[in-house]
Amino acid sequence: MSPIEKFQNLLSSSQNIVFFGGAGVSTESGIPDFRSTDGLYNQTYQYPPETILSHSFYRSQPHEFYRFYHDKMLCLTAQPNAAHYALAALEKEGKLKAVITQNIDGLHQKAGSRNVLELHGSIHRNFCESCGKFFAASYMADAPDIPRCDVCGGTIKPDVVLYEEGLDESVLQAALQYIRQADMLIIGGTSLVVYPAAGLVRYYRGHKLVLINKSTTDMDTAADLILRYPIGETFEKAGFAR
Repeated sequence: MSPIEKFQNLLSSSQNIVFFGGAGVSTESGIPDFRSTDGLYNQTYQYPPETILSHSFYRSQPHEFYRFYHDKMLCLTAQPNAAHYALAALEKEGKLKAVITQNIDGLHQKAGSRNVLELHGSIHRNFCESCGKFFAASYMADAPDIPRCDVCGGTIKPDVVLYEEGLDESVLQAALQYIRQADMLIIGGTSLVVYPAAGLVRYYRGHKLVLINKSTTDMDTAADLILRYPIGETFEKAGFAR
């Protein structure tokens, strides 16, 4: 039996699937990841991305933060790929119970997924730090330099979790519960090195752990199935072509 056939059998025999994904889920949509050869960490800026995307840098150098944010994080033209649509289809069938994502691009929702737990926030939610007014991502994209509130003039901050900031405890707890209860856990497009998010997958207690990732991870030895194809291609091979 081929790995794809085994994946198909695991999907068909499961009724409580949870998907945990990272940046690799969106690379086939044209959004760069962080750690691949062409990822953000291997591009040259005056400061490394992990410094720019930190809370202290956001406070001390907002002009440079927003220049990077506009250039690299606001990928508003990106469209869902086969992986996003496959997960939405599995949810519609009632088999997939939750998508837990480290991504902030909103592509899972754009593809039709409803129960999406965004561990690191979303570019589509932005709030004035002074009066709390909500702003869409399009407003952020059109804003010159530092985005300002059109009501009070306050700085608008994207609802994304920066380095040095804590994750939303309610989202963490919900993700933990879904993973604990899952009969199948699919981990896709993540190197599992960003904590505390990556630590959540260790709470899975089932025997259908599937890893879809082009590189090795610390969970490889625990996996019941490893697929080394791009994740969208994997779902297409499994019969989930849109």
